[in-house]
Amino acid sequence: MRNLVFFILIGTTFNVYAQSENPLLVQNQEAQRFWVDSVYNKMTLKEKVGQLFMIDIPVSTSKKEVDEIKRLVTEFFVGGIIFTKGGPLQQAKLTNSFQSVSKIPLLVGMDAEWGLGMRLDSTQVFPYNMALGAIQNDTLIEETGRQIARNCKRLGIHINFAPVVDINTNPQNPIIGNRSFGENKNKVAKKALSLMRGMQKEGILTSAKHFPGHGDTETDSHNTLPIINFDSKRIDSVELHPFKTLINDGLTSVMTAHLSIPSIEYRQDYPSSISEKIVTGILKNELGFNGLVISDGLNMKGVSDYKSPGDLDLAAFLAGNDILLMSQDVPLASQKIVSAYYSGAITEERLSKSVKKILYSKYKVGLNRYKPIDTTFLYQELNSVKGKVLNNKLVESSLTVIKNNKATLPIKNLNLKKIAYVSLGDSSGDTFYNELNKYTKVDWVKAGLLSDMIEKLKNYNYVIVGFHKSNRSPWENYKFKDKELVWLYEIARLNTTVLSVFAKPYAMLDMITTTNLESILISYQNSNEAQEKSAQLLFGALKSKGVLPVSLGEDYPEGTYVETRSLNRLSYGLPESVGMNSYKLQRIDSIVDFALTEKMAPGLQLIVARKGKVIFNKNYGYHTYNKFKKVKGTDIYDLASLTKILATLPMIIEMKDKGIVSLNTKVGEMLPSFKGSNKEHITVRSMLSHYAKLKAWIPFYVHTLDTVTRRPDKKYYRNYKTDDFNIQVTNNLYFRKDMKDSLLLKIRDSDLRTRLSYKYSDLPYYLLKKYIEDYYDDNLDRLTQQHFYSSLGANNTSFLPLSRFKKKRIVPTENDQIFRGEIIHGYVHDQGAAMMGGIAGHAGLFANANDITKIMQMYLNGGSYGGKQYFEKATLDEFNKCHYCYKNVRRGIGFDKPQLGKVGPTCGCLSRKSFGHSGFTGTFTWADPEEEIIYVFLSNRTFPNAANRKLISNNIRSDIQRLIYEAIEY
Repeated sequence: MRNLVFFILIGTTFNVYAQSENPLLVQNQEAQRFWVDSVYNKMTLKEKVGQLFMIDIPVSTSKKEVDEIKRLVTEFFVGGIIFTKGGPLQQAKLTNSFQSVSKIPLLVGMDAEWGLGMRLDSTQVFPYNMALGAIQNDTLIEETGRQIARNCKRLGIHINFAPVVDINTNPQNPIIGNRSFGENKNKVAKKALSLMRGMQKEGILTSAKHFPGHGDTETDSHNTLPIINFDSKRIDSVELHPFKTLINDGLTSVMTAHLSIPSIEYRQDYPSSISEKIVTGILKNELGFNGLVISDGLNMKGVSDYKSPGDLDLAAFLAGNDILLMSQDVPLASQKIVSAYYSGAITEERLSKSVKKILYSKYKVGLNRYKPIDTTFLYQELNSVKGKVLNNKLVESSLTVIKNNKATLPIKNLNLKKIAYVSLGDSSGDTFYNELNKYTKVDWVKAGLLSDMIEKLKNYNYVIVGFHKSNRSPWENYKFKDKELVWLYEIARLNTTVLSVFAKPYAMLDMITTTNLESILISYQNSNEAQEKSAQLLFGALKSKGVLPVSLGEDYPEGTYVETRSLNRLSYGLPESVGMNSYKLQRIDSIVDFALTEKMAPGLQLIVARKGKVIFNKNYGYHTYNKFKKVKGTDIYDLASLTKILATLPMIIEMKDKGIVSLNTKVGEMLPSFKGSNKEHITVRSMLSHYAKLKAWIPFYVHTLDTVTRRPDKKYYRNYKTDDFNIQVTNNLYFRKDMKDSLLLKIRDSDLRTRLSYKYSDLPYYLLKKYIEDYYDDNLDRLTQQHFYSSLGANNTSFLPLSRFKKKRIVPTENDQIFRGEIIHGYVHDQGAAMMGGIAGHAGLFANANDITKIMQMYLNGGSYGGKQYFEKATLDEFNKCHYCYKNVRRGIGFDKPQLGKVGPTCGCLSRKSFGHSGFTGTFTWADPEEEIIYVFLSNRTFPNAANRKLISNNIRSDIQRLIYEAIEY
């Protein structure tokens, strides 16, 4: 037995769990009593009776209806109002209007079980209780209560008719279901207690419902009177358990349900909400509850069919209810109660106890010093980033894997997977599908006939099935159609299949068998957040944490869960979840808007990630200045020199890790043709640090132009492909095949610079490409796909993009009038790389920002990603080291590094451990191990003219980087 210290306040028992932070525990009880007594003693009988009513506000709220409500407030002195639908601004204005005419401030209530969004548009919603019941961390549940309460207070709501403490032991329950925390009485009590504590700590009254327990019913009390056919012993042991738990911990109110309970109330079909035996006998006397007792809506068929308006209200009050919710006829009910008072059926003591409890409650929520609702920034504050971050955490923590044969999840070895997505159900799975494609290529396979579907799926070795049902409310249809069950069975019989259920978990009960399914994920709802986080879990960006809150047959009892591990893949979320400030990051928009307005680039992609999570992912502007095609996240940019650290360098790091090459390996050792040249003794270390006397570049193309026309010379080019002219430069231009070797000869025979000093150069990457391709006897395009991109899920990264992607996804780079005489679209911009056939060590790679972030995250992970170790961290660290800093050379081995002085590639506000690179076309990426930040900026600033250097001269990329670091809060 716990040692408890109790405080008696307005007849309610409070545990000391939150005395120091619970505003409902009024410290100055004398002031409280004085206010209540002074108000009560001035009230007429009609005013006292009026306090018992909480009336509902009609959805349409026409002037006539508003006037009628005001009449009930002013003439019948109703004590409270409850809102059921509408918008927040409308509700705030109505509340202020009704409060302004009320003699005593109104107690405002709402059903906000999963947040204001349960009733109002444009407001935050949190997962249904069923999903919360799957969460093991009860601290998150308490914080949910706090956030809901903050939103309630902001909108002038004083009592939230929550938590639902019904134990949903009946899967066929039509009205509770998702509103319940589950079927385990102890877990339901714990979750409800956490939610209650959170709300009450923020000064909001709570109401446990539906007393004595609505969880094991098969009918809806809104439409008829459900029957509870259990004996009193079972009800006391199971249904009443959470009520007892909350009452012992300071519960402020209880809502009574409309139920028929023959084992307690002998009168046939007599609603429990108007039964004195149940309300007063059990709730007040046996359980010792002295807080507010509130009837469920008196307009519900479960009770309104039993007695007529007025008589029903009187019966509810006589049974022991303090607040009469949603009376169908306040004037008549008021008259009935007044008459009963005069006849002696209601004593002064009985009336004063209820009215004073209501007044005490009003004092506790601050109505003794009422202030109107300030509507300034109302929408923004009701949709706070803090609430969104919490919602994401809740969804992440609720996702429940109940089956995972052969550790199918998380999905590994992407290079070996060809994945299809099949959508079942009658709601959208677009968000899920789009999120899946952030990790690898997933095809949405559709067919009208099962035979066609099976035939199409033969081309895949992995199928993800999403079962998507409406998320509009917890009462929506959640079941599989018979046809869908057949399809799912047949698909799973032939393919490795993962099922994600975006619906009430009870949907699984209709499945005859799940033997064919390798993995099952219960996602509970079809919200955007649930779809996003589910995709992230499937690919190992998140671990599974949820525990099944209800039984789904013998195979999946309550409490079932399978833990899946993280593969350190990128996840996607909000800045605040990783210690950054959303509002500060929004300042990036103004810099980008300035850049686009001043025509520094037609458009761009921008990603910021921190601690393995993408928290800023935006696309701006258009492919070109004609504004025909907006930039999308799937669009692909020419990366220019980013190719160096995203293609050539990882190959060299891997080769170093395997002992194939070292930093001291010399050019003459790698390329025998360079023996005896002035470059024979240049090492990998020196040339990749740009400290080797090499020229910056050689304008190879200049020597292939006609001296008169300044167009490609026919001696070197043809407008069509032949055996001798087979290196494609653009659409209709082919370079002479033997000239590729001549480019290397020109590098070999070129002079070195006279002085040994830092000089950025493209030339090392021509040499390294040749070495890599000779060693593996394959080209750099296929090698990077095989060694890195395929397994990373970097399916939007490639040389020769037109061979893999539709042209409309590729952003053009320049209207080249110097060399090729056409718009460069789908071909590499760099002239030397073009003459190498589009595959070069220094340029030629195309990708989107999301794929680059994956590669940079692999670097930040110390060479690992998606469960694969590509190379050792120690090897990577050696490449990220500044080997010639003492010579005033800032570079690492291949990686660019922050400036040593005031001028350089970065904002100068990040660590020396950071690294990255920039590209001529207007690209940039940087990673910082200390702050775990990745920044990717892709643009085509060279379109239509490469001479446009405004993006560079205005320091746009580094200014954005500075804003990123200023947004760090911890």
